[in-house]
Amino acid sequence: MRIKAAVVPKVGDQFVIKDDVELAPLEPDELQVHMVASGICHSDEALRKGDAGWTYPTILGHEGSGIVEKVGANVTQFVPGDHIVMAFYSDGTCVNCMRGIPTQCLDYAKYNLSGFKADGKDHFTEDGNHVSDMFAQSSFTTTTTVRERNCVKVDKSLDLRRLGPLGCGFETGAGTVFNTLKPEAGTTIAVYGTGAVGMAAMMAGAIVGCSRVIAIDVVADRLALAQQCGATDIINSKEQDTQAELKKITNGLGVDFAVDTTGIKSVMQGSIDGLAIGGTAALIAVTPQLIEVSSWNDLCVADKKVIGVNMGDSIPQRDVPRLIRYFEMGKFPFDKTEKFYQFDDINQANEDSVNGKTIKPILVIDNDYVPGK
Repeated sequence: MRIKAAVVPKVGDQFVIKDDVELAPLEPDELQVHMVASGICHSDEALRKGDAGWTYPTILGHEGSGIVEKVGANVTQFVPGDHIVMAFYSDGTCVNCMRGIPTQCLDYAKYNLSGFKADGKDHFTEDGNHVSDMFAQSSFTTTTTVRERNCVKVDKSLDLRRLGPLGCGFETGAGTVFNTLKPEAGTTIAVYGTGAVGMAAMMAGAIVGCSRVIAIDVVADRLALAQQCGATDIINSKEQDTQAELKKITNGLGVDFAVDTTGIKSVMQGSIDGLAIGGTAALIAVTPQLIEVSSWNDLCVADKKVIGVNMGDSIPQRDVPRLIRYFEMGKFPFDKTEKFYQFDDINQANEDSVNGKTIKPILVIDNDYVPGK
């Protein structure tokens, strides 16, 4: 089947819209999905630039939403016409999946980051040559195929265009708080970076009852929006001394939890420095930058912890509906971060994401889609 897709020909290239990409035939455990929209995530940009290692040409995109067109013979949970959000793939059978932690699937990298389908076959080709996929979905396409376990069914009354980022960016930020850090009510949390992931982490911090939810960034407009998304306090680290302000806000103690979404060396190290005794910092950005930590002076003396978190330790089939419920209650206003772009304007949308003009760009792939239908 020939489809339209945004292809990155080689590392560092811009996206090129092509209409001659071949989509592999539907397999028994797959869904064929008509794409409605897709978010653009920092991880897409990291792979486009080559920050995380990749193979090219490639079709990126992993925050897709769409409508099921066909289902394979072994699919049991979906039928044509279902509205879905797509997330990562896990096999559901390894020891970690069986423990309820699919983000730690033993073959997570092979399934999501190898550039091939879960069974090792080509997902996409061009002129007979392999084109790498992403997260077993590649949502920068007009049509794709995904495994049943990639998908979360959502109500048809919801605006499908807005929901794709729940499968990655928003799920990652909120899940890091809900599923991993698990702060108790009354504790304090600082979030470094007010992009989509950071905003989601702040919203989650407010939902669980953190007494201080501190947003840290260098962009004044984003900090202002953060105050509408759960932040009790803001620090403009371009104009203020972050550590001094943290001490002031927490009565000299530091914060109980920190989430870094920037991947910047100095900021990551600052997130550890700003912790209270016994505090935990979660470093969750896709970044090539390294930090230097003294196990004794930086960690042991104050009993601090530094952890990495993949995809917010989320179970998409549980967490996406949970975030939708919070959204409907007015507690998770992720739509405040989103801006729509036409699919053909993907490079402008990506540039606006990189330079901070837009927090969460949404590529509208199907302009005929009518919300609620």
